[in-house]
Amino acid sequence: MTKTYSRITGTGRCNPPKILTNFDLEKIVDTTDEWIRTRSGIEQRHVAEDMTTLDMCEEAAIKAMDAAGVTKDDIDAIFVGTTTPDQIFPNMGCLLQDRLDIHGCMALGMEAACTGFIYALAVADKFIRCGDIKTALVVGGERITNLLDWSDRATAVLFGDGAGAVILQASEEEGIISTHLHADGKYKDLLHYPAGVGKGLSTFQTDEAKIHMTGSEVFKTAVRQLGNVVVETLEANDMTNEDIDWLIPHQANLRIIQATAKKLKMPMERVIQTVQIHGNTSTASVPMALDVAIRDGRIKRGEMLLLEAFGGGFTWGSALVRY
Repeated sequence: MTKTYSRITGTGRCNPPKILTNFDLEKIVDTTDEWIRTRSGIEQRHVAEDMTTLDMCEEAAIKAMDAAGVTKDDIDAIFVGTTTPDQIFPNMGCLLQDRLDIHGCMALGMEAACTGFIYALAVADKFIRCGDIKTALVVGGERITNLLDWSDRATAVLFGDGAGAVILQASEEEGIISTHLHADGKYKDLLHYPAGVGKGLSTFQTDEAKIHMTGSEVFKTAVRQLGNVVVETLEANDMTNEDIDWLIPHQANLRIIQATAKKLKMPMERVIQTVQIHGNTSTASVPMALDVAIRDGRIKRGEMLLLEAFGGGFTWGSALVRY
């Protein structure tokens, strides 16, 4: 019996037109370009002034569909990872479905903080592998700057907006080989956004509504768990780091990326880095980095990719992909 894989056949991304540099931030918050670059590696980020999360997801989705050569009639399911939906309901999958003039197929929004795209990719992969669908649109999009307290230099300098998308299609060729998902709610207070309608707050924009992060603890846990999930992935597939052509990490912080690569003894030349130009775009960062590296020619067909992410919850996960 022929084995069915889900294969990435197209990618796309949206970068909002407004760019906010570190020098721009010097005028807003008590910080400097050197301070930001030294601690995060970030030089600039995009800000969605006149674009919603849905706007960005739509643009990324259309580019991915064009790259894959599929039309709206080919899409059997839509999965959207985001922590910044335009509405609580309908979910972002339904909103994107309507924008794309797609009707009737499953459409789902998923929230797993910065790991949201990996979670969505894993779910789409399982639906394709079991034969329920043939073509899935998987998107990660964030308007995360809308949640920031711009007077808090610990968080305001880190985040940016954007969206990334992939088309997954059923194939006899090797594609997504394995996915590995984890979470541990005991860390919930180390990185969180406390506002929400379930707590009786009528809007996200309140005095309580800002990102809270215990930076040192988040850093240590992220490096440990990202290292663990990569080792788990390699061991599950009887591989070593030498079998991986490209590591595509969540673009949260250059120091986390470097520490993870060092732990895995992977040279930085084999690590895709876009944090310097995009900042931390949460669940959008992995698909955006993937699209950048595919479109600039670094990633080529047949190469082995290891995608990984870590986010509030804490959540973390990986995907081993033959591109």
